[in-house]
Amino acid sequence: MVNVKIQRVSPTATFPTYGSEGAACMDLYADTKSMKESALDGVVWVEPHTTVKIPTGFAFQPPEGYCGLIFARSGLATKSGLRPANCVGVCDYDYTGIYTIAIHNDTDEPQIIHHGDRIAQLMFMEVDKINLIPTDTLEETKRGSGGFGSTGK
Repeated sequence: MVNVKIQRVSPTATFPTYGSEGAACMDLYADTKSMKESALDGVVWVEPHTTVKIPTGFAFQPPEGYCGLIFARSGLATKSGLRPANCVGVCDYDYTGIYTIAIHNDTDEPQIIHHGDRIAQLMFMEVDKINLIPTDTLEETKRGSGGFGSTGK
């Protein structure tokens, strides 16, 4: 088990949770009550084909050599058309600010995010630093330089 520091930055934030014993990621919750753009009850409208930044109210600090990865919640994406705008968010270990999710509405209808809604999932992963070695040639492989669709359907 890896220890990750978490700092509550907003008093209205909902602590991240795992949805089940076998969940790979923890759910992140919308802290819309901390937003100036939200209605008094913490409602935020996401207009069609637009993006709204939704804070979680928490800052994290994984150990050096780890990063936080923010993924879409499949239910939110399939039922409401809402997903992280950058598809997968990468939070480097040395970023210590509030984790904020840029939520994009892929539908033609306005969507609502309420305070406390589960808006994304977070996983921490170990990261290996890569040493790039310039070369004039690469070793031959069966696939070679075959691109999109080259391995079949």
